[in-house]
Amino acid sequence: MSRTSDPSDPPRTKESSVAGPLVDAPDGPHGPSSPHDEEQRLRELGYRPVLARRMGGFGNFAISFSVISILSGCMTLYGFGLGTGGPAVMLWGWAGVGLFVLCVGLALAEVTSAYPTSGALYYMADRLGGRRWGWYTGWLNLLGLLGAIAGIDYGAALFAGAFANLQWGFEPTPGKTMLIFIAILLLHAVLNLFGVQLVSVLNSISVWWHLAGVALIVGALAIVPDHHQSPSFVFTKFVNDTGWDNPLYAAALGLLLAQYTFCGYDASAHLSEETSNASVSAARGIVRSIWVSWIAGFVLLAGLTFAIQDYDATRNSATGVPPAQILLDGLGTDGASALLIVVIIAQLFCGNAEVAAASRMVFAFSRDGALPGSDIWRRVSSRTQTPVAAVWLSVGVAAVLALPSLYSATAYGAVTAINVIGITPAYAIPVLLRLRAGDRFRPGPWNLGRWSKPIGWIAVVWVAGVTVLFCLPQASPVTVDTMNYASVALAVVLVLATVWWFVARRSYGTPTTAAYGSDREQAELAEGIV
Repeated sequence: MSRTSDPSDPPRTKESSVAGPLVDAPDGPHGPSSPHDEEQRLRELGYRPVLARRMGGFGNFAISFSVISILSGCMTLYGFGLGTGGPAVMLWGWAGVGLFVLCVGLALAEVTSAYPTSGALYYMADRLGGRRWGWYTGWLNLLGLLGAIAGIDYGAALFAGAFANLQWGFEPTPGKTMLIFIAILLLHAVLNLFGVQLVSVLNSISVWWHLAGVALIVGALAIVPDHHQSPSFVFTKFVNDTGWDNPLYAAALGLLLAQYTFCGYDASAHLSEETSNASVSAARGIVRSIWVSWIAGFVLLAGLTFAIQDYDATRNSATGVPPAQILLDGLGTDGASALLIVVIIAQLFCGNAEVAAASRMVFAFSRDGALPGSDIWRRVSSRTQTPVAAVWLSVGVAAVLALPSLYSATAYGAVTAINVIGITPAYAIPVLLRLRAGDRFRPGPWNLGRWSKPIGWIAVVWVAGVTVLFCLPQASPVTVDTMNYASVALAVVLVLATVWWFVARRSYGTPTTAAYGSDREQAELAEGIV
């Protein structure tokens, strides 16, 4: 498939566009395979390196694993799962969704290996399908990433409120929770301003913290409580409190717990310009983060569900967080408080990693002239080589997205759904375009070989299905309070992206001469924010 032409296409430099997107292949049959080739590969893709390449392969895996964060997603939406299918859907849904998400990750990793840039998904779509494909993919990806920051950090605020409730009788009102949420956002902004090396260290610690945390929680809940639920309860009990009569519909809604948790593995791609041997490391980071989370998450969900003492009391916990009630009933106040600290710290690791990924997306999208005020958001600190303004924009928009939680108890569910329906379609678009390109797509050093097409089509079909599903109403009757506003948010973003296209299409391109010019212009850009 040849590249879509547009009379408003900005001029491409010789460096950036030699023969069109489908022949932007690495040197040699498989492309770069050693760390020192990556800067040259980035130049071949049209970008001058300005970010610090200080992240190793484990650090790249760690950022996606930290963003997926089973101790954030599983724990935060556990209460949602209790009413949308119950234990059976949570456990079997996790197993099934994980398998399909692994297919999505494998297919996306293959395209990432060919195009290892901070722009990631939208850059891939642009090169494989044309400017409009890249434009809409970028806006969907950005919506999902910013919604993820809001969902993760607000979830951490909820758990912090539950901890304070256990320890000091703190009443976690929406207003107080919002203040905790803002404080967490500020913490993550500050941590990200110190540079990618600190982010990489924190993510590496996060991997072991998550795995040890799961082992500690499941071990304590297996040993300490006198009573445990039967395997029949854990794997077959079905609960439908959605208000919809159709059990299949309720079960399908319950898949949101797993699908929401299995989001964010594109972080490995967004950090590829800061990763050594990114053409291989970023692809491996995506896949490893999914399968390790798949196994550990199943163990965590099973451990929590076996330890439920009173189902109704767990769902209606005074802490506002059902997993906290499970810990409280099974381990007592002291044990529950200690393990809540483990969970909260894991969630803080997760949110910090997500801010890093989102800010790189903002930086890259601005670098290509796609955002209002792009000249501001693309600036990089000459001291830390970090996109400072992009970090602040990311946390600022996340704060705005969570504001409806002050007025509606269902708003948090909408924020998580925004994350899913924004970012999940963006995962599949580059894969679809790669399939459409056929043999004219030249893979990078990490590829699926003959399995590329079947795995790719499974990924595309799965994403199409869940995107429609998570736009549907989650509770009946549908009222102002129970409506799924994720579909509204998706529509608004697509409309705004369409309107902005007619304003910014002359400046948007991957890359444009205006975005990356002379060495003097690059020096001025780097000195824009210190």
